[in-house]
Amino acid sequence: MIRLTLLAFGGLFLSGCFKKEIQSDTGVAFSMSDTMLARCTFDTVRMQDVKDELKLFGKVTADNSRQTHIYPIMSGDVVSIPVELGDYVKQGQVLATVRSSEVADFQRQLLDARADLAMAEKNLQVSRELYAGKINSEKDVTAAEKELEKSKAELSRINEVYNIYHLKDGSIYNITAPISGFIIHKDITQNEQLRSDKSDVIFSIAQIDEVWVLANVNESYISRVETGYEAEVRTISYPDKVFKGKVDRIFNVIDPDTKAMKILVKIRNQELLLKPEMNATVTLKYSEHRELIAVPSSAVIFDKSKNWVMVFRDRHTINTRQIEVYRQLGDVTYVSVGLKDGERVISKNGLMIYDALND
Repeated sequence: MIRLTLLAFGGLFLSGCFKKEIQSDTGVAFSMSDTMLARCTFDTVRMQDVKDELKLFGKVTADNSRQTHIYPIMSGDVVSIPVELGDYVKQGQVLATVRSSEVADFQRQLLDARADLAMAEKNLQVSRELYAGKINSEKDVTAAEKELEKSKAELSRINEVYNIYHLKDGSIYNITAPISGFIIHKDITQNEQLRSDKSDVIFSIAQIDEVWVLANVNESYISRVETGYEAEVRTISYPDKVFKGKVDRIFNVIDPDTKAMKILVKIRNQELLLKPEMNATVTLKYSEHRELIAVPSSAVIFDKSKNWVMVFRDRHTINTRQIEVYRQLGDVTYVSVGLKDGERVISKNGLMIYDALND
């Protein structure tokens, strides 16, 4: 009963879309009604550059030139850590506070250097006075001047250490952020005993308003990849959003573990949606440097194991044309045989017309 109702409805719909006309020589022809003309979309096919694409898998990383790694420079006990992984920090902001005996030793060196400088200045003054009174020689004055220069150099060295490491009086020193950015790595805990010979990174800070996507290219695809190719990046977190970039660099080595070559795609990330370590799918789009007829993929009808399009001249002249499909790429289908440049095809509701003409 339902099937009969649907058939009856379809027949009524088609009868409103087409008019049968008896022509003296050609027999029965279909003529599209105004209603059906309004429902259809027509496209003029053109010769276009043939595009292809390559799908790769990779991972989002921070730009190496826009990140920094922080190592422990002195041993000591971690007193506090006011930041967490993922926090945005400004240049000079305190990341951790450490109590260190090495800092206390720098404090002693600073006090000694200041005392030595004061003593050297006094000795030079006395030496000059004695030289003026003919009591000592010019050689003694020269020696006193050299001692003063040496004392100034030592004090300058200690002050430079204080400036580099942002040291304060006492045994406390602060680990600060050398650049502004997000903390993308943190390997330090409160009350931890730091060692100056520890080679592990304790903080990594990166600016992620522009990120890298490193994708793996299997050996069979290496010859198809070139710098400058357009790239579309998609992630699980934002399945409906496409991030666009270009292949910026090709690393011409094969990873012994993955047996793949890596490429680098730069992506603008002003909204900070892409995070380091996100998995990503990278689709590369490139030209085959040849031209073929391109039609909207919605215009292609697959029936009887063949591909067809509805070629439209006017409402009275509509032909069913078999075509050979070279490649379908998203909304575009490249046709190798069956169509000519400038012909018009029905790209919307063509299937209904195909059924009506070929029943």
